Amino acid sequence: MRSLKLLGAGLLLAAGASQAQVTATVTGTTDYDFRGISQTLEDPALQASVDWADESGLYVGAWASNVDFGTEADYEVDLYAGFTGEFQEGFGWDLGFVYYYYLPDDDNFEYAEIYGGVTYQMFDAKLWYSNDYAGTDESSFYVEANANVDLVEGFGLLLHAGHTMSDGLGAIGDDYTDWAVGVTKSFANFDFELKYVDTNIDQDQAGDVGDGRAILSVSTTFPWGADGE
Repeated sequence: MRSLKLLGAGLLLAAGASQAQVTATVTGTTDYDFRGISQTLEDPALQASVDWADESGLYVGAWASNVDFGTEADYEVDLYAGFTGEFQEGFGWDLGFVYYYYLPDDDNFEYAEIYGGVTYQMFDAKLWYSNDYAGTDESSFYVEANANVDLVEGFGLLLHAGHTMSDGLGAIGDDYTDWAVGVTKSFANFDFELKYVDTNIDQDQAGDVGDGRAILSVSTTFPWGADGE
């Protein structure tokens, strides 16, 4: 909890340092998908984030969403900080830390992860690690690869594949793979995304966790540009 308070204080100080570099995003989605698994029992979610980024590559932010695990937790708040840079033009890197916190206060779930990733043009890959996955006292690794391909008329193609490895997955087992394919489209100040998400989790063993489904999301980021005013 001390690390959570310190990071929260850091977010407030950074946001106050330069309001011109603060953005906020609001998203409505038909399902909150996290690594192929619904965090809302496949019900809709309303999400919001506030981010501050400096020209040096330092960034901090906070993100929140409603959740439904069948427990007392109703909301998730993520606090994160990191640093980005470039090895050379078009080839970049990203290192950071995220803390997952649940409300009402639920110490059984909250945990932290560190991550490191690389980007090259339309591609990115990232490795995540936690020594206490979802409060299980078990370590976890998650590796993912993504591609965002520009198509005609402002449409985009989204491709994702990820693999989770942990002894804290319960009935799911020791590991599983998730993937997604979708299309994106920006219109005025709004970004639309329609994707199909699935996993290789044994549904008979895990009880319909991570089953295949389509997810539609709409988001907008403030401040709007001059064209959207």
